[in-house]
Amino acid sequence: MTWTDPTRTAATADGLPDPDFAAGFYSDVAPKRLLAWVVDTLIVFFATLLVVVLTVFIGAFFFPVLFLGINFLYRWVTLARGSATWGMRLASIEFRTLQGDRLDLATAFFHTLGYSLSLSFVFPQIISVVLMLTTARGQGLSDLILGTAAINRTARY
Repeated sequence: MTWTDPTRTAATADGLPDPDFAAGFYSDVAPKRLLAWVVDTLIVFFATLLVVVLTVFIGAFFFPVLFLGINFLYRWVTLARGSATWGMRLASIEFRTLQGDRLDLATAFFHTLGYSLSLSFVFPQIISVVLMLTTARGQGLSDLILGTAAINRTARY
């Protein structure tokens, strides 16, 4: 059986599913993003601990810098390879562009950069969370700037 790209059905002119006609793509995405964030943060935390151990605990002196660096690389690589982090895959969500495509290397980089910058400042992070809870597509600040959206993944056979 072949898999048809679900974002191409009931799509708006920009390629993403229309939230009015294909609401299932956006159903429960905000809580799933929270779950994915918790899982991804735990993965990065334990990866950072592993690096600390592998550096004979010298990395402990640079733990925050190591954590931020590993977090950035983890999110960038996983978004570029599958349009979703491991936590997002567990929660069955993925990012798509305005055209309905998966994230490429550059878009994944800028999405990760936007995410990292918004976490660095309280106000943009609050705005991002409010936007995720109130916009039709559940888009955060980085999503709106880049034209991406998190959607529910469909089963692939």
